[in-house]
Amino acid sequence: MGDRAVISIDGMGGDHAPGIVVDGLEAFAKARPEFDFLLHGDEAKLKALLANCPSAAPRTTIRNAEKPAITMETKPAEAVRRGKGSSMWNAIEAVKKGEAVAAVSAGNTGALMAMSKLILRTMEGVHRPALVGTWPNMKGVSAVLDLGADIVADAEQLVEFAIMGQAFARAVHHKPNPTIGLLNIGAEDLKGHEEIREAAALIRNSKLDMKFHGFVEGNDISAGVADVVVTDGFTGNVALKTAEGMAKMISQMLRTALTSGLTSKIGAAIAMPALKKFQSGLDPRNSNGAVFLGLNGIVVKSHGGTDGYGFSMAITVAADMGSSRFKAELTEQLVKLAAAQAAAASTEQAGAGASEETAK
Repeated sequence: MGDRAVISIDGMGGDHAPGIVVDGLEAFAKARPEFDFLLHGDEAKLKALLANCPSAAPRTTIRNAEKPAITMETKPAEAVRRGKGSSMWNAIEAVKKGEAVAAVSAGNTGALMAMSKLILRTMEGVHRPALVGTWPNMKGVSAVLDLGADIVADAEQLVEFAIMGQAFARAVHHKPNPTIGLLNIGAEDLKGHEEIREAAALIRNSKLDMKFHGFVEGNDISAGVADVVVTDGFTGNVALKTAEGMAKMISQMLRTALTSGLTSKIGAAIAMPALKKFQSGLDPRNSNGAVFLGLNGIVVKSHGGTDGYGFSMAITVAADMGSSRFKAELTEQLVKLAAAQAAAASTEQAGAGASEETAK
């Protein structure tokens, strides 16, 4: 493979692996000839599937996995204890060894997160990793995090999420100066719990290279008010599942209405080009590929039930992240944040000392 960029892929993860994995790999390989691949899993099965992939096969090295694939039912703790040698483990380990710029898996989310944290560890200056995803909105797309890597986050961690989300939006959404919003129950400065208000104050006072919009509400996500929306993992995951459910409901209601009678079917046929565009906007495959941010390496989580096209989009996210200066930007911003926190602590200490002297 030489000096070419390499993407490491878990060939056995997901509901329909390895078929959709190889289909997605071939689709991506056709579009992006500058990448090579490490494909981990059952060598015999993967080799047979790759035989029908003229674009991917010459650029792919198959590495047989000694252990069985991690199933969707496997608990994270069990995956960490027994997963070494599995296709998921090996895909992540290739990133740690510097053999690949990123890893992609459609496997068990909890297992993937646990393995990634164990193998890659968190970056210096990051307290907890976050899961970021692409969210369609009226203006295009936005990045939303955390989507469930952890259920709570204090003010400092929310600021770290903002820094990571900003770098993600530049790398994957190609937005040079993304706006950052903190998800809250209102846009007013006094709204929300203490952590969210402290996070806003910290961003404003830290002199970060960041275009901070302020607070945004739930309906602002789909309106595209901010390019990056930051929240804790509990709220982010609830918002994500709610949005996915609404999209499915709208699609089903529209389908039912357009097939309810002869007149409706005729109208649907006339409006078919517009309807296809509408359907594409709601298609979750177009935004497939969530990323665990804050680790010493890039790991992309594909939806487990996606098809080949959806998996190719997850590989695209990995490619964009791997070829960006994401880690360098993140490191620079974290250094600024640490300096701002140190200065604030020094000022607070000095103020406390002055108060004690006055009291004497």
